Amino acid sequence: MILRRPFFWLVLLASALFVFIPLRSNNVLLREDLILVAVAIILASNLNLMIGYTGYVNFGNIIFFGLGGYVGLYLATVRGWNLMLAAVVAGVAVSLFALLFGLAILRLRGAYFALATIGVLEAVQAFVSNFNPWGRATGMYVSFSAYQPLGGAMRALWITYYLIIAVMALSLILSLAIKNSKFGLGLFAIREDEDAAVVLGVNATVYKAIIYSVSAFLPAIAGTLMFYKNGMIDPSIAFELTLSIEAIVMLMLGGQGTVMGAALGGGLYETLRSYLLTSPKLSSFHLVIAGGLLLLVVLFAPGGLIGWLYRLAPRARKVIE
Repeated sequence: MILRRPFFWLVLLASALFVFIPLRSNNVLLREDLILVAVAIILASNLNLMIGYTGYVNFGNIIFFGLGGYVGLYLATVRGWNLMLAAVVAGVAVSLFALLFGLAILRLRGAYFALATIGVLEAVQAFVSNFNPWGRATGMYVSFSAYQPLGGAMRALWITYYLIIAVMALSLILSLAIKNSKFGLGLFAIREDEDAAVVLGVNATVYKAIIYSVSAFLPAIAGTLMFYKNGMIDPSIAFELTLSIEAIVMLMLGGQGTVMGAALGGGLYETLRSYLLTSPKLSSFHLVIAGGLLLLVVLFAPGGLIGWLYRLAPRARKVIE
């Protein structure tokens, strides 16, 4: 049972600290830093469901975040829906989109699947850039009146922050629950040898489509909340391929296939990225450093930081999953 797993309580404790520390100090700058870390963890954790659990590299994972942002923002600002309801509906809509496309492209394997995800990303970006209700290439903007149902812009910033932290916690708990389930064992079987898994009775097509759809739900909700908080969205920032690649770097850095690896990699990489982007001398080199990190991990620590920890302290597996 998931409640008996020590890591479940570690997730709740960490999430409580994310909420308590900025609130206690009323530190707006810290809140903005932590919200970026939380979004990075959400993206890496849900990407882990495909790469770490199933063995399928998805270069188009940012589609879910961007589409969720568009659908949710449209419902919340243009249609006047409640923000949380709009976010959940966006999550469901994007999950159905992922399910339909997953049934098609997940018949491909290896490099062919990875290339197909890039193609889907480019196709979605082109469609949104020419879709008039969503503002075409200029995107959509949130008016100050849209924040009034939450008590004004300042209060809305804190509310969206708390909601994103909740989504972060749910992402890690979902990843933990799947890992320790029968469904998760089927995914791991596909990762190790898909043909053998099929022979043993695993319906690989259905399993892959379901997990592809599940991995879209929470990033879509996070996209709605994040772009609502930022006050705008456009295709260039919603579907940036670079962010997809960086999510892969986060996952590899922390340790693919582990729940803690996604959280650790997302937190460390986003902290490093924020430092580099605000550095006058290094701001242009953060992608170079990301590539270097990925190369070092692949060559010297393919299991990431968590894999390295497992080798040093095998008993850590009982606590850190």
